[in-house]
Amino acid sequence: MAAGAAPEPDLAKAFAACDDLVRAADKDRWLANLFVPEPFRADFMALHAFNAEIAATRDRVSEPLPGEVRLQWWRDVLGAEGRREATGHPVAAALLDVIARRRLPAKPLIDLIDARIFDLYDDLVPTVGDLEGYCGETSSALMQLGALILADGRDPGSADLAGHAGIAYAVAGLLRSFALHAARGQVFIPADILAETGTSREDVMSGKAGAAVMAALGRMRDVGLDHCAQAEALVAQAPGEVRAAFLPLALARLYLDRMDRLIADPFGTRLDVPQWRRQWSLWRTAVRTR
Repeated sequence: MAAGAAPEPDLAKAFAACDDLVRAADKDRWLANLFVPEPFRADFMALHAFNAEIAATRDRVSEPLPGEVRLQWWRDVLGAEGRREATGHPVAAALLDVIARRRLPAKPLIDLIDARIFDLYDDLVPTVGDLEGYCGETSSALMQLGALILADGRDPGSADLAGHAGIAYAVAGLLRSFALHAARGQVFIPADILAETGTSREDVMSGKAGAAVMAALGRMRDVGLDHCAQAEALVAQAPGEVRAAFLPLALARLYLDRMDRLIADPFGTRLDVPQWRRQWSLWRTAVRTR
């Protein structure tokens, strides 16, 4: 090491910190990662720890501007001066190591950061297409990057699968978080669905689950189910070596098929599935798609 150079980060500790973070902040992806082949598992944890850090930005700031500053720091990490910016940050250090070893493109990660700027504000998503774009740049991008990791940086030809699977998984998550988002002023049901079902942002913010709000949630579930079905049809066509990247799709199906309970009482019900049931679904899917 040259005189005056910063010491290399302790990558073993960095990857362990990523595992801990994903386990605490994103249990479903952590469970899915347990079924990823062992040589790649820590890489998935680093990728999903990065996502957890970005997704939590709004919760860590009181105003949008500090949130944009935090997101800009992550853009800098992924830029030319990334290694210097990452000093002392375990998730950043682990992520940069994965990018280098697995030859991952930085652009999808930067696009993910840019998409999450939307989370800092309370604007409505204009259309279903805009919602799909948001989910594509966040959830779908993570799945496609996971496939690239498993393919050791080669294009696995799974972009369409990642697109549909990521949207299905994200829509299920947004529906499960509907009451939490509404309580802090966010509505992820697209404006065109609200208009189609005769409801409004104000109706959602009122905290009263009228028929129109329930219809809007049902319409959004239909969007998730449609993408879930398309993704399930594509999984068999994906190379076997990358199918583990799409295991969270099993959880999307698990939640979307049980969404009637949440739709009937969206402000009072938290749609949870026991951990053993989630693990069993992931195991069964892993065996089927191996």
